[in-house]
Amino acid sequence: MRSGNPALNAQVFTVEGAPAATTMTLEGTATKTLLLLGLLIIVASLTWAQATANPAAAWGFVMLGAIAGLVTAMVTIFKPTASPISAPIYAVFEGVVLGAISAVFEAMYPGIVVQAVLLTFGVMASLLLVYRLGIIKATENFKLGVVAATGGIMVIYLISWIMRLFGSGIPMIHESGWVGIGFSLFVVVIAALNLVLDFDFIETGVAQGAPRYMEWYAAFGLLVTLIWLYIEILRLLAKLRDR
Repeated sequence: MRSGNPALNAQVFTVEGAPAATTMTLEGTATKTLLLLGLLIIVASLTWAQATANPAAAWGFVMLGAIAGLVTAMVTIFKPTASPISAPIYAVFEGVVLGAISAVFEAMYPGIVVQAVLLTFGVMASLLLVYRLGIIKATENFKLGVVAATGGIMVIYLISWIMRLFGSGIPMIHESGWVGIGFSLFVVVIAALNLVLDFDFIETGVAQGAPRYMEWYAAFGLLVTLIWLYIEILRLLAKLRDR
């Protein structure tokens, strides 16, 4: 099995002879996902209030949360057994990041955050529905295409970040012209399709009898994708507003 999300890979679901009472379930994974989302939203709301009251501190919150979140994510990925503890911690740090970023975007484009939140959850719900109905199937070719596109986007972002350190950057893709809007739309689509791969991977983990702690790990993986999707939708909406 493949997933464009680096947090979800075939090895983490490997388990032998686990009792049914201690194995991963779809209901348990859904519950853990809601708990992580709830924690993220609470922290994001608190950070939003702080960043709105003190706009100069917003990017400090972003940097602090991003660094701490990255470290926590690496711990979770390389030690899935720690996910019952590390996944909620990750949600807290990412709540700080999203709260601050959302406050910055909202100050520039009033109403944009509500739109981005509704679109993010709308996309997730729609893809879950079409996946459960069998309209979209995570075939091997589908997985290869999404993984390749995700890897390409990450490479572009890495190159762009390095170029910005030297006062340059990849032209047009970060601007509000049609090229920039087209690029953001493409990234949103790929981020959304990663949800399909995540749904399929979780379903496979349940079928294989993955251990119960994998419910937290799988919820963490979905949270990673949803955060990416939300940020990309924010960027796309901002570019559309600029036009």
